[in-house]
Amino acid sequence: MRSMMLTQQRTQVKTHQSDPANRARLRWRARRGLLENDLILTRFLDAHEEELSDEDVDALTRLLDLADNPLMDLLLGRTEPEGEVDQPHVHALLARLRQA
Repeated sequence: MRSMMLTQQRTQVKTHQSDPANRARLRWRARRGLLENDLILTRFLDAHEEELSDEDVDALTRLLDLADNPLMDLLLGRTEPEGEVDQPHVHALLARLRQA
């Protein structure tokens, strides 16, 4: 019985929505050095954080790994994603961020 419970605990994966620590960490990472980025990201999270899927969170995490100026260029539509950020779910999230 105990081994079955341990197996179930190991197989449970905490998603963004089910783990308040993950949500707080994402919101903290969204705070940026450039005010423009900070405003866009925090307003987006204020409006949409509770409905973000794990795929959306992955896309946002990829964007947050960028430096401030390249991120601002993407958010404002000056450039399009390249390299590791050039993923369909990142493009979808960017479209939503640009509308916010």
